[in-house]
Amino acid sequence: MEQRFGKHRSKAYTGAGKDSEENEIIDISDPGSWENRRSYKDEEQERGASSLVEAEGNDLSVFPEGEELTITSVQLLKSPKFRYRIYFGPFQVEVHEDVMVKYRMMKGTVFTKHELEEIVIADERQRGYGEALKYLSRKPRTSFEIETRLKEKGWSEETISEVIERLIQERWINDAAYAQEWAGQRLRSRGKGKAWIRYELRQKGISKPLIEEALGQVSEDDEYDSAMQLAQRKWRTVSGETADKKRKIGAFLMRRGFSGQLAGKVLRELIQKDGIEDRDEWEDL
Repeated sequence: MEQRFGKHRSKAYTGAGKDSEENEIIDISDPGSWENRRSYKDEEQERGASSLVEAEGNDLSVFPEGEELTITSVQLLKSPKFRYRIYFGPFQVEVHEDVMVKYRMMKGTVFTKHELEEIVIADERQRGYGEALKYLSRKPRTSFEIETRLKEKGWSEETISEVIERLIQERWINDAAYAQEWAGQRLRSRGKGKAWIRYELRQKGISKPLIEEALGQVSEDDEYDSAMQLAQRKWRTVSGETADKKRKIGAFLMRRGFSGQLAGKVLRELIQKDGIEDRDEWEDL
């Protein structure tokens, strides 16, 4: 008798297996079999190695057209983690655990080749999603950085688009928040001015509106304080006459991304604090 599991049908299936102490695969086809371990070699012997047809890279071209394909075994792979090998008699595919659960891929369930093609696409997206999460585990990333990483790994444009959309929905990536955090951190901890920060965010693929929004939240006082701290440290180490020191430190501040106007303001204040009489106009530098 057929049973219904979601939209798929399930047929009764029986089969004997062999236990092995050298475990490469865990057979989870039957209830309570999570603790029963079987080797891939034993599985091949049971099915007949000569009749086993593997869909390499989940290529379903070897699967027959217009036939109902019944799952005859489901096995948990020891590596990579959370991957399952699904057998349809002599045919097989591998899917992620989340995909297997979503499509209720248990022994006896019946699929068509068209349905398996949908599952293979879903599995590719799930693997791309896992790759992106692994990349994000090291530190926050922008959507552009995730896209670049997945392209380097060979994922399709469609998969990349789906993965990024999912990551945004699940709030794993947020370019606006990233830009704001980056701007504040680079200014306070690294002594970088707005021009430098703007360039860095462009390199990270942040859109112009989000960059300007993030920089707009950097206060003038914070930027001034950062530039002043840099100038004070530099003033003590730079040699030469006042005019030479002004030129060198001014150029240094602008290389760090501070504007010429801000650099001039900082240097005038620094000179006044240092008790040095100077009437040169900074704007001429």
